[in-house]
Amino acid sequence: MSKKVRIPTPLRKLTNNEELVEVDAATIGEAIAELQARFPGIQERLVDEKGEVRRFVNVYVNEEDIRFLQNRETPLKDGDEISIIPAIAGG
Repeated sequence: MSKKVRIPTPLRKLTNNEELVEVDAATIGEAIAELQARFPGIQERLVDEKGEVRRFVNVYVNEEDIRFLQNRETPLKDGDEISIIPAIAGG
């Protein structure tokens, strides 16, 4: 069984409008690399030049923020759901 990545609307133009993409990765970092291999350009929207998840992008594994887990090294298991949520600013 694989892991599911929920793609937010602003990034769906890069995933051919797919809302849910399956990956076979052991960590969040590997999942991002797999997304990049399949959908070129998505990685630069998610991580900075150091490879860290951008401040304005929130990534959750089963509703837990990876910043409180192990960031890119957060392990994944079969059936996990990864949610990518861009921060929304306004005022």
